[in-house]
Amino acid sequence: MGDIRRRGVVALGVTGLVAPLTLALGAAPAQAASCTTQAGPYQKQVEKFLGRPVDGKQSGADCGAIRAFQNKHGISPAIGYAGPVTWGVMDLMNKQKAVGNKPNKAGTCPTNKGRIACVNLTLQISWIQDGSRLVYGPVPVRTGRDGFETRTGLKKIYWRHLNHVSNIYNVPMPYSQFFDGGQAFHSVGLSMWNPPGSHGCVNMTSTTAKKYWSLLKTGDDVFVYGRKPGT
Repeated sequence: MGDIRRRGVVALGVTGLVAPLTLALGAAPAQAASCTTQAGPYQKQVEKFLGRPVDGKQSGADCGAIRAFQNKHGISPAIGYAGPVTWGVMDLMNKQKAVGNKPNKAGTCPTNKGRIACVNLTLQISWIQDGSRLVYGPVPVRTGRDGFETRTGLKKIYWRHLNHVSNIYNVPMPYSQFFDGGQAFHSVGLSMWNPPGSHGCVNMTSTTAKKYWSLLKTGDDVFVYGRKPGT
């Protein structure tokens, strides 16, 4: 994010175009550019997720499928190794899918505020509700990595900037809606599951960020809770 000067107050923000799961990188084979023949510690889980034969043994086809997944979501090194980061992303996807259309089933996000944007850091999802009525979502998001965590609590959108550019990182932040210092909802051009996480902002796809822009306004509430894996 960039420096935000509004009414004489300087709000310094940090955003990340670098990614959601901050899971520790496990030791992987040192075959940086090639497809590894070594089975990883999460081989069976990864095989099942990808619809591969579940035998716990690495094959050329397994490696190709794993590498394709890693390349799609920016997981490095993309050598087809079924390690903790790759499985962590898949496991998160499974948990997000299991939420269905009841993201606030536990009632953690306030239902007495009217229109509110909710962010569940633990599951890396966000949605908009009006009272107890789901308005939009849930959708996957990328929040702050370890050391740059998205701050929790009840906040309000205080500034919106359609074509914001970070003064710190000199990167575009389209559809920015700032709700806590320099932390904002905004779109990025990366996978929502690209580890390790943002520099504090709640990153979204362009489609989601545009929808949030149309549904929210200055003064609307935002509630952030939970804890991002790896932070």
